[in-house]
Amino acid sequence: MTGWKNWFGRKDFGRLSPEERLARVDAGALSVLRVLADAGHEAYLVGGCVRDLAMGLVPHDWDITTSARPEETAQALTAAGVRAVDGGGRRYGTVIAVRDGVNYEVTTFRREVYGADAHRPALVIFADTLREDLARRDFTVNAMALGADGVLHDEFGGMKDLAAKRLRTVGDAAERFQEDALRLFRACRFVGQLDFLADRSLVEGMEAAFPRVSGLSLERVKSEVERLLVTPHAARGLDLLVRSGLCGCSCRVRENGQDTAVAVLPELSHLVDLPQMKEFHRYDAWYHTLAVVEAAPAERIARWSALLHDVGKGMPGVRRVEGAKITDYNHDRVGAEMARTLLRRWRFPEKEVHLITWLVENHMKFHYFANVEEADVVKWVRHLAMHREFPSQAALIGAIREMTALAKADIIGCGRPLSATEGHETFGRCMVDVAASIPVTTGELHYDGRTIEALGPAAAEGMQNLLRRVQNGELENGPEPLYRAAVRFRKRHSHETA
Repeated sequence: MTGWKNWFGRKDFGRLSPEERLARVDAGALSVLRVLADAGHEAYLVGGCVRDLAMGLVPHDWDITTSARPEETAQALTAAGVRAVDGGGRRYGTVIAVRDGVNYEVTTFRREVYGADAHRPALVIFADTLREDLARRDFTVNAMALGADGVLHDEFGGMKDLAAKRLRTVGDAAERFQEDALRLFRACRFVGQLDFLADRSLVEGMEAAFPRVSGLSLERVKSEVERLLVTPHAARGLDLLVRSGLCGCSCRVRENGQDTAVAVLPELSHLVDLPQMKEFHRYDAWYHTLAVVEAAPAERIARWSALLHDVGKGMPGVRRVEGAKITDYNHDRVGAEMARTLLRRWRFPEKEVHLITWLVENHMKFHYFANVEEADVVKWVRHLAMHREFPSQAALIGAIREMTALAKADIIGCGRPLSATEGHETFGRCMVDVAASIPVTTGELHYDGRTIEALGPAAAEGMQNLLRRVQNGELENGPEPLYRAAVRFRKRHSHETA
């Protein structure tokens, strides 16, 4: 996103000529606009694609709004040789235009009436004007439209807010959020995605809609939070999520016909303004967490582990203050338990629960091993392999790489000048090399058919014996050493069972 305001040189999108704007539009989307216009209907690109164009970005989706009713849209497209697929036309007014294998959603101008559902409108009413359609949208930067003639329609000041890097709702914020409570989480995501500041009116309008969050499904909330986590400026969105109090709300999961309340992220609240030793940390615990998140790779596991790595700090039994000295001994283990509870509450796959929890629990150990020359890395990796901490050698190596990335981000997030990560990078590579030499399963032993033949009926027990000896460093992992060891094992086994 950096430098997007200079994409068009001295001209911003609003000052481009209609022809210059259209030159940046996808050919398929433009052809659909023109098909509808030629049939006598109004048609406009709308929403996120116009926002992205105005920011000099390439849109991922091209959404179109039109004055045509769904049946008129389908008729116009079909007559022009464009495939038209029902996308909920009768209820939502959407027809999908398929051109060269690409889908373009075409939706009739509409207004929405909300009711008991916290996200979906109770009633969709087809509207007659573009302004009515734009007025129902969430944020001003998503409420702009571009016609087939290249004219930009900005009824609610979206371009001005883009220039100011400000996220603001269309109309009254409290009303927008109470209509659709998922917009609360979308606001956090857009702040992180666009590197914007939330307008004061937006922040002040959030709390009134918090009771509506209880009607949102965990699936939708999880989707928005995870999309936020991997945005370029996730710290901004996470800060809004936590400081607004939204993280303290609960959504729901429906199981066996019953709704169960699921707390969002209350575990993060206590980190705000939690002091740390200035000798080691420039920031308080929350700003440190945010800095670590942004320093971590923009990937799900990396960002979740960064978000939760210090969640145990400040907890009862962990935080100790002795004069000017502040400590959080054992925060890694307490934090791991908190992370496990949170991730299971969020219905994460057990494989991911284990990995993220392991990263949280062992990040301080990794720092220790990377900084202490006498620490025995082979012994640590051997323990991980022998106790099947991960199901395979590849999974173990992947976990070590995730740990290396987390530890480097943790160093950067301390905010101290001249913080070097090269030592941790080198140690991480060393740990990977060690893990690559220690098998986790018998399937990773480098044996051939002679070994199985030599073991005979004792193959299952014998292979486990060979695995343990290779893991202990007593036996080389190669076809010939394994075969010879198998022969010796079979002789001993035959003697013992005779």
